[in-house]
Amino acid sequence: MAERSAAVKRDTLETKIAIQLNLDGTGRAKFDTGVPFLDHMMDQIARHGMIDLDVSCDGDTQIDDHHTVEDIGITLGQAVAKAVGDKKGMNRYGHAYVPLDEALSRVVVDFSGRPGLFMNVEFTQKRIGQFDTELFREFFQGFVNHAQLTLHIDCLKGANAHHQIETVFKAFGRALRMALTLDPRLGSIVPSTKGSL
Repeated sequence: MAERSAAVKRDTLETKIAIQLNLDGTGRAKFDTGVPFLDHMMDQIARHGMIDLDVSCDGDTQIDDHHTVEDIGITLGQAVAKAVGDKKGMNRYGHAYVPLDEALSRVVVDFSGRPGLFMNVEFTQKRIGQFDTELFREFFQGFVNHAQLTLHIDCLKGANAHHQIETVFKAFGRALRMALTLDPRLGSIVPSTKGSL
């Protein structure tokens, strides 16, 4: 079976982004985005999702990280949508609970074709170093809109904001891995009674 891979570029006045990914990879990752904490979190997606991921971005971070974080979410969503194609044979649904010390998060994903983000994370801090924690909603909103999936994110407990976010990203990677896994019993069947997603 051919690898499910994609390359997407997005150029605007605010950001210039290039993403390459392989959904059937080994978790290899390379990042050059200008936002180190985001790179650290996307590395969790790659490693726990077993997705090879190469992301570069030249963004207007001298103004703010907002455009870079949101536009990377958009472009990553586009790349995932392109790589999954018609979704034949894949599990469609995925979920994971991931702890990190005192923090615990649950992420559930459905490649439904209907974008929806339902995120319940009460960050214990507004910033982690120079990074604004509110930007993670922008990242995931951009992602779900363009990957065309439903995503539920719940941080169930946590006192350290870094731990809270890291559990979310690890759980997100693992939920993606489960949803994207091809089930040989499905063959070329789309996992929906509608016959398409």
